[in-house]
Amino acid sequence: MRSHLRSHLRSHLRSDLRPQDGRAHPHRPAALAAGAAAVAAGLLATGCGGTAPTASAGTDDDTVFSTFSTASFTLGSRGDVQLSGTSRTAVRPAGAYPVTAGRAHAFPRPAGSLLVVLRHWPQAVTERASRGRARLMPPPEEPAVETGYLVDTGSWVRADLDGHPLQWLRRDTIRIDTTNSAPGDRTRLTLSGPHGGRSGQPAPPPDDRACAHLDRWTDRRVVLPEVAAGTPVGTALARLRKQCLDVQYASLPGGGRPGTVRQVLVPLAGAPNTAAALPPGEGTHQPGDTVRVDPRRPSTVTVTR
Repeated sequence: MRSHLRSHLRSHLRSDLRPQDGRAHPHRPAALAAGAAAVAAGLLATGCGGTAPTASAGTDDDTVFSTFSTASFTLGSRGDVQLSGTSRTAVRPAGAYPVTAGRAHAFPRPAGSLLVVLRHWPQAVTERASRGRARLMPPPEEPAVETGYLVDTGSWVRADLDGHPLQWLRRDTIRIDTTNSAPGDRTRLTLSGPHGGRSGQPAPPPDDRACAHLDRWTDRRVVLPEVAAGTPVGTALARLRKQCLDVQYASLPGGGRPGTVRQVLVPLAGAPNTAAALPPGEGTHQPGDTVRVDPRRPSTVTVTR
């Protein structure tokens, strides 16, 4: 590079020193020195005659989002949500709100984001009792809390609960319920994009355009689908969504083949603690029965851990 620079400078100086009219220019030495410095600086900056690099004009949002890899939410029955993963910077809080009678909080979801809702009991507050022990279980009057997060995934991501796949999501909502978890138990929801090394193919969610006209504030009748223990999560989800039922997921150990449905609870309207269980017990509501539900209370799909 140095030899190329010296050759270019000599050529430039010879052409400038050649008299144009037979007379020397009074300011030629100063002008030549300045010109030589400028040429040298230009050549060095461009890598010996190469084109100078230009600044990026900006990065498109889709390009940024396409690099989404993994983001995990780990929590217990009293919250204590911990966020991890290489794409955790794509997650932003959406607030925390108390909920009563099993009803879900209506979080706003921007059109391009994925909404994650985590239901748990409030954080434990150490209180001095007569024997100086902290209260472990919430009192009956203490409402649960839903903590929301917005995730900018840009494209399809797969949701796994405690290592078991649930569904592929894009610009949708997923709910996790830990209120029935044992003290000290931890549940993990992981969102993985194509760069997260997850297998499987993105699958569009069940077509719910038939549900768009329904009023989510008014009780309505649905037909209970058939869901047996060991049913794949995707199959159970499709049957519940066919009845326009919103769902939340829970994870418990034992009770069947890991990664499959252990039980589904469809809340019934009229009382906050009543639900139709699938698979059903004797003397209870059976698949094919018509029941009245409160659409504000999502059905719980419990997955065997």
